[in-house]
Amino acid sequence: MRDVREVWAAGSAQVTKWRQQPVIVQTVRAAAAATVAYVVALRFSPEAAPLTAPLTALLVVQVTLYATLTTGIRRVNAVVAGVLVAIGFSALVGLTWWSLGLLILAALAVGHLVRVSEFVPEVAISAMLVLGVTRIGDTAWARILETVIGAAVGLGCNLLFAPPVWVGAAGESIEDLARRMRRLMLRVGEEAAGRPQVAVAAESLHEARQLDHDIVDVDAALKQAEDSLRLNPRVREGLLHRVVLRTGLDTLEICTVVLRVLTRTLTDLAKERTPEPSFEAHIGAVFEQLLSEVGDAVVSFAVLVTTDVSRSAESAEARLAHELTAATATRDKLAQLLLEEVQRDAHQWQLYGAVVTEVTRILDELDMEHRSRRLLEELDRCTREQRERMPRLDRLNRRLRGLRRTRRNRRAPSGRTT
Repeated sequence: MRDVREVWAAGSAQVTKWRQQPVIVQTVRAAAAATVAYVVALRFSPEAAPLTAPLTALLVVQVTLYATLTTGIRRVNAVVAGVLVAIGFSALVGLTWWSLGLLILAALAVGHLVRVSEFVPEVAISAMLVLGVTRIGDTAWARILETVIGAAVGLGCNLLFAPPVWVGAAGESIEDLARRMRRLMLRVGEEAAGRPQVAVAAESLHEARQLDHDIVDVDAALKQAEDSLRLNPRVREGLLHRVVLRTGLDTLEICTVVLRVLTRTLTDLAKERTPEPSFEAHIGAVFEQLLSEVGDAVVSFAVLVTTDVSRSAESAEARLAHELTAATATRDKLAQLLLEEVQRDAHQWQLYGAVVTEVTRILDELDMEHRSRRLLEELDRCTREQRERMPRLDRLNRRLRGLRRTRRNRRAPSGRTT
């Protein structure tokens, strides 16, 4: 019996893991929506094989509800615009080689005018397909009907079966980026504490530049998470989650740029001091300790901004504060040692000063007060933009909040005890 329970638990865990894979979720959802759209279209469309409906559902269904809504609206607009262009051309000129060219030009222009974004080619495709049939009136309206059915089924699929929230995947990407940064800092610190060759320092610079490319992948995962939070009935503080993750990634991106500059400075320092080590032994040990503490702070910062994933906000915040304090003290010690070194030999004073400045910039970006100010500024900006974009919805939300406060105030006296 115990073996059966263990097998059942392992199978459930595997199913849960599969459900969190974007490719699997997208495949199952799209296939189901396309099948249902075809069945519905068979009952309402005059066409014998209404394949436009499953095609539309297949293209409309996205991994997130927000993407499905926006994609569905744009796709329906594209098809309707293409059908209307085809009806106009059929009434005026019919189908010839030169009218086909004019039709494509007109359809693409109309697609840009109605702002269907990536579905501009769909306007021309719909127009050509409709213009190429004999019973253009029946086919045109059948194509519109099938498109609406496919878009409605695709939207209904995500409404009935709410797509997952991809905050977890985005959080893992952010933390993985922070850990790669920490590993690079540890290696750079070890190299600087020893007798690095210029080629070794250049390899660290190359890896630091690669982190810039990794930011693109993390940004894509974060955009998917942001879309999954929009209009999702299972999420209450969607705006706050989006701002926390976005500002956290922005901070790590700045730290990545500064880290790249730091590795470039260390490469130049290795060139200048060859064959001597970049730092004296006691200075190199302090610099290695400093980068180790900064790397730990970067990881703690990533855990803090992905708190909904890690569920360790308080411990991460306390750990980050402790690590920033320790790193600041080590930075001050390094600055004093480098100042004494410059007073003895001022040849590399600019590079030594750049090292301290770049480490300080990373510490400033990770500072908790700096992050709090950035969060408040970004929340204010997003809220202001939302009010300006949808003033009526903003007024309705304020009225609802006022009604809730009034009800709470009325219930408060009855709930007090004497």
